[in-house]
Amino acid sequence: MRALIDLQKKLFPDVLEVMQRRYKILHYIQLMGPIGRRSLADNIEMGERLVRSEVDFLNSNGFLDITAKGMMLTTEGTNILEQLGEFMKEASGFSVLEQSVKDKLHVDHVIVVPGNSDEVDWVKQEMGKAAIGFLRSILKNNQTIAVTGGTSMAAVAAMMTPLENAKNCMFVPARGGLGERVENQANTICAEMANKANGEYRLLHVPDPLSEESYQSIIGEPSVKEILQLIRQADVVIHGIGDAMTMAERRKASEEVLQRIEAGNAVSEAFGYYFNKTGEVIHKVRTVGLQLEDLFSSQCVVAVAGGTSKAKAIMSYFQQGKSNVLVTDEGAAKELIRE
Repeated sequence: MRALIDLQKKLFPDVLEVMQRRYKILHYIQLMGPIGRRSLADNIEMGERLVRSEVDFLNSNGFLDITAKGMMLTTEGTNILEQLGEFMKEASGFSVLEQSVKDKLHVDHVIVVPGNSDEVDWVKQEMGKAAIGFLRSILKNNQTIAVTGGTSMAAVAAMMTPLENAKNCMFVPARGGLGERVENQANTICAEMANKANGEYRLLHVPDPLSEESYQSIIGEPSVKEILQLIRQADVVIHGIGDAMTMAERRKASEEVLQRIEAGNAVSEAFGYYFNKTGEVIHKVRTVGLQLEDLFSSQCVVAVAGGTSKAKAIMSYFQQGKSNVLVTDEGAAKELIRE
């Protein structure tokens, strides 16, 4: 494919630029439609006159529907967007970027989506869509999927669609999480993913974090023991990666814990563990759910995290070598390479 792209650049110098522009327009309308021309032009940072010209072309060729509510993709527009996906990734150099990140982090698989989620919210949705696409390619019937909470996982849940080739899958929360915003709790995300995938789910109603005394009491409950067994035997784990101080403050950590995290130069957080830049555990929150050692028994552990600001956290967490897939965005990927 690389040779074909290079040949096209020589014979038709403008063709890739035009294709990338039209692909970008179709891609954004798919994510945000129905949307008006002016709003589209503002969001993709393209001149309104140029957008009008391209929209007229796409509409006249049956790729767009223009209604009073705004523009939406037709079935033909959706099909051509899917067919162009791999080609545009290659043409834009994303395959090279993915390989570079893969080599840097020593992981099995890396997926990079365009954009920077620090700057535009829809990039997080695109990461969610990419994560679901990967899950669809690996999941089988009757498997168990453990999911954590957080905004990245909420975006994954929002993009979930029925899993025709993976029936009767069970979704479970990777850890307790009562106390966070409801929409970002693992239980909420787990239930949403299961409902959209036509699967089953089990919930874990416990606070996070816990005192040692409360922890010992709760894990002795038969209902909690049962769900913990399911969680620890999950075939696939999908999780986010947080910035250490941001996560500690969001979870209302005590002043003593905040000082410990800061003094230890913690950079990242995942599964209740705080890591420094070399991947050493600086602090561990007592939580009911998956522990780091449990990840070795899962067939696939997928991390979803993006934004330039998350690059250091991603690098820190992957020093542990517990996850073998990363779904990220262009902003984080380029920063990881610079690191």
